[in-house]
Amino acid sequence: MAGRHRAPDEDAGMDAESQGPGGASGGGVRVAERPQEPSPVPATHRRPWWPAVRTYLGVAVILVWGLAPFYWMVIVAFRERSHTYDTTPWPTNLTLQNFSDALDTSSGNNFLSAIVNSLIIGGVTTVIALLIGIFTAYALARMEFRGKFLLTGVILGAAMFPPVALVTPLFQLFGDIGWIGQYQALIIPNISFVLPLTIYTLTSFLSDLPWELEEAARVDGATRLQAFRMVLLPLAAPALFTTAILAFIFTWNEYMLASQLSNESTRPVTVAIALFHGPNSFTIPYAAIMAAGTLVTIPLVIMVLIFQRRIVSGLTAGGVKS
Repeated sequence: MAGRHRAPDEDAGMDAESQGPGGASGGGVRVAERPQEPSPVPATHRRPWWPAVRTYLGVAVILVWGLAPFYWMVIVAFRERSHTYDTTPWPTNLTLQNFSDALDTSSGNNFLSAIVNSLIIGGVTTVIALLIGIFTAYALARMEFRGKFLLTGVILGAAMFPPVALVTPLFQLFGDIGWIGQYQALIIPNISFVLPLTIYTLTSFLSDLPWELEEAARVDGATRLQAFRMVLLPLAAPALFTTAILAFIFTWNEYMLASQLSNESTRPVTVAIALFHGPNSFTIPYAAIMAAGTLVTIPLVIMVLIFQRRIVSGLTAGGVKS
């Protein structure tokens, strides 16, 4: 207000405010200082491209590392036999003769019958492993009994047992009872190998299913078996499908036991390809072997690519507890 006299202390306060940070007088009315905001990072120092490049670089390394052997097998399979050892990294001198040689039985290579044997062994192993695994997983996930954790530890420990240690005992045992060359000699050991994976995957999935679903079915009059079959089993379909695919692929690719426990009539495809021979015993038909390997691998790759989302969902089901 004009003409009003200021008190001495009021004048001192205004004089102090009118001075700068260093005590120098800035003159006029001083604006209250605000906290200093961090200066933005200059555009030249930003590197948003590096995470993307790093991701693509990692994916490229993994693809090359994993697919290079398969790519080279396919290249050689489609290449003329006289150019088998050609080191050109892209397809050249293409032909389908190698696939015809792989399927030809005149030289003693029963590739088609070996595929049928692998389908029988893999299919029966997968079905039996799922039947045993789903009931075992239900007991471990939904029931309380003495020795439950010990049984779980034994099952998981069986998965860590090296298969090579079982070759000699199984060969002697199956030889004594006359099972060498029989399908059961190949199916039973494969069941023991894929069963821990089956039980582990299904137990994790069933443990995550809410108890209220089974209890509601039992309140409505269903028995435990009916509640399992009509309520839990449909919900466990993704995990069952994933486990079936993994069990079949494992059995399909098994070689060590099959090479010792099979004969010509029950020989699976992995052993049959390893025993491919040419017109004489001194010739190894590498091109035909690559063609047979391509015929065996491509269906598995296509199956995994088609059902990859279901496989991932089945493997990750039960991983997060609510």
